[in-house]
Parts: sequence; structure tokens; C-alpha cells
Amino acid sequence: MKTRLDMAKIARGLGAERRGKVDASGGYFGAMHLLADIEARFHVPAGGGRPTDPHWTERRLVPLAPQTLKRLEELTAKVREHGGVNIEPMQLAALLLEKTTERLREDEAQELVRPKRRASR
Repeated sequence: MKTRLDMAKIARGLGAERRGKVDASGGYFGAMHLLADIEARFHVPAGGGRPTDPHWTERRLVPLAPQTLKRLEELTAKVREHGGVNIEPMQLAALLLEKTTERLREDEAQELVRPKRRASR
């Protein structure tokens, strides 16, 4: 079992002050953050099988465009290669969906579904 880092203790030891959480959204640090989430959240069920987040109890079908599924497959291949974590494309999609909905503000969500008004002529 991995030991959890005590960030407050590390900050005190460095003479620093914790001011909040920083989210990496893209690039190398975003990928490493995603990999850390996968490693921390995904566990092999007691009866065996594919590692998953034990808090995921709902099962739904999500329609995807072929290029979206292809991109998810590419990303999971990279996670498997670099992180050694066996994850499926739709597990990655579920994790990304959770992360996005946590960060999305109400006004941003409304903009996604509100039709754009055409400029008057």
C-alpha cells in the first residue's frame, strides 16, 4: 500500500504556507495529475477483475463520435505505457467527465446548451 504524503508537513518543513489546491489541466503535468488520480482511485474488486473506482455504482450508455472514442483509446494506451495502469477508454471517459463537471461553473454549463444568437443584419 502506498503511503500518503502529508502536504501540510512538507510545507512546514520547507518554511512554506499552503494556500490552496492547484489543478493541472494539460500537458505533461496534467497527464501526471490524471495518472495519479487513476492510481489513487482505481482498485481491483475483491472478487477480481478490472480495476475501477469503487464509488462508481451507476451504469449508463454514453454515445460518442468515432473520433472521440479513437482519442480515448490513444490516451488510455499512453496511460498504460507510461503509468503501467490497465484502464479502458470508457473508464478514462468517466474520470474526465467527473473532473470536468466538478470544475464547470453554472454559467459555463448554460453556455454549452444555450443556442448562439445570430448577429442581426
